[in-house]
Amino acid sequence: MKRPAARLAIHTALLAIAAVTLAPLLWMICASLMPTGEANSFPPRFFPSVPTLRHYEELFTRLALGRAFANSLIVATATTLVSLLFNAMAGYAFAKLRFAGRDRIFGALLAAMVIPTPVAMLPLFLMLRAMGLVNNYLGVILPASATILGIFLIRQFAQAIPGDLLDAARLDGAGELTLFRRIILPQLRPVLATLGIVTFLATWNDFIWPLIVLTDSSRYTLPVSLAILAGEHVQDTELMMAGSVLTVMPVLILFFLLQKQYVEGILLGSVKE
Repeated sequence: MKRPAARLAIHTALLAIAAVTLAPLLWMICASLMPTGEANSFPPRFFPSVPTLRHYEELFTRLALGRAFANSLIVATATTLVSLLFNAMAGYAFAKLRFAGRDRIFGALLAAMVIPTPVAMLPLFLMLRAMGLVNNYLGVILPASATILGIFLIRQFAQAIPGDLLDAARLDGAGELTLFRRIILPQLRPVLATLGIVTFLATWNDFIWPLIVLTDSSRYTLPVSLAILAGEHVQDTELMMAGSVLTVMPVLILFFLLQKQYVEGILLGSVKE
């Protein structure tokens, strides 16, 4: 009797924690569907009395937030694809290719992780300004095209790929590019899915760097546009909740579509030597 009772208690506690965690997200969705002013009523309501999509229509029509949504989608997608390619190539090189100073260079990269991100922003901005990439999407994408954490994750995962498999492919006449495309990338698929989700999430939600690099309001990403919108419509809670839903939903959809690969990448990465 003790074991079923303990299992029931654990499941009840997990359900309670899940309910507390999901409650703010559910209220945000419900509030975005409420008529104007209802989210601030007392006593507070959880569900809308009359669901409406007027706030979403206002975001895309009067406030033209569709442009910011498209900007974020372009920047996040491009950054994720470029980052996966560069991180995969660099991680594979540090794991399997032999070249002078490989371990020292990798050690220097790891040491650079202790540098706080805000400290590197000023010199990075000055470099981009000298290259003429201020107020350009490339100025947002390039700094995230290869990250130390991404290279480290790929390297740790790629070290478990059998060297005999690569040597056999080379003996069969496969070049390094063919070997990377046909053997390495399929082997890295789980960790690439995990890294892709993390990169897309970080880029989609990034506020500081796009605000620094982009000066034209027509190029603003969604977080920047929503921050400006919040200052202008701070009392319109339902409109702000609709904008928040617009920001959160693409990331949630991406996670649900790739959650199997995401969890697989984490589990496999935890047992790689």
